Amino acid sequence: MELRALAEQFAQFHFLFVTRKQLAIEDAEAIKNYFASQSIDYCINCAAYTAVDKAESEKEAAISINATAVGNLAAVCREYQTRFFHFSTDYVFNGQASVPYKESDATDPVNFYGHTKLQGEQAAINNNQNSIIIRTSWVYSRFGKNFVNTMLRLMSERESIGVVADQVGCPTYAADLAGAVMQIIAGSKFIPGIYHYCNKGIISWYEFAIAIKEISGSNCVVNAIETAAYPTPAARPHYSALDTAKIKDSYSLDIMPWKQRLEACIKGL
Repeated sequence: MELRALAEQFAQFHFLFVTRKQLAIEDAEAIKNYFASQSIDYCINCAAYTAVDKAESEKEAAISINATAVGNLAAVCREYQTRFFHFSTDYVFNGQASVPYKESDATDPVNFYGHTKLQGEQAAINNNQNSIIIRTSWVYSRFGKNFVNTMLRLMSERESIGVVADQVGCPTYAADLAGAVMQIIAGSKFIPGIYHYCNKGIISWYEFAIAIKEISGSNCVVNAIETAAYPTPAARPHYSALDTAKIKDSYSLDIMPWKQRLEACIKGL
């Protein structure tokens, strides 16, 4: 949705937006037929199975969307000489680091969702070396279901909530991520490979929730809790901050501070 919102700012391009109902990307033949009927220079894959806990039990569905479908898209993009963008996640790492992860750091997912996203990266690279993979983290938007919208809803419904304070990472405003992709497309360079993108700053989910409370003017009490007090089917990495130097230097991107962009998101709702 953020890409759709940005489209009017890039009048030099003709955009094609398709939903999963219109194009089942796990169906290799359907993808081939769609590409054969269009002239596509860039393909941006925004589809993903993101239900981290459900992925532990719905493994086939997670693999189908996060891995198999990515390989299908990458292969068709190679056939039609289409430049391919794919989004991955901080969850490909195990969370045992103490400094932001670089693209070259070893991957070691701690949950099945992370495993499928890593498989998707590998499928993209194996099927199309002319791919850009962008790992991102803690993505939120004005649209859809995400941490910011969930917190705003809960804060309007409850007097107090508990948010984990021992998981640390970097929020990403989806509008900024979409803008970064479009800046690459509109620019003169396309350098395939893996990149990290998130907004500037490292915080906990608790600190993120406190900022949402303050910006929105909520009276809800936000209590810090430990991960152990909120057990989930899927393990989470305790530290998943990403180093964004590579994408910033490669494409001259100006990456904004997380809180400034959170304010812009909430004010835009």
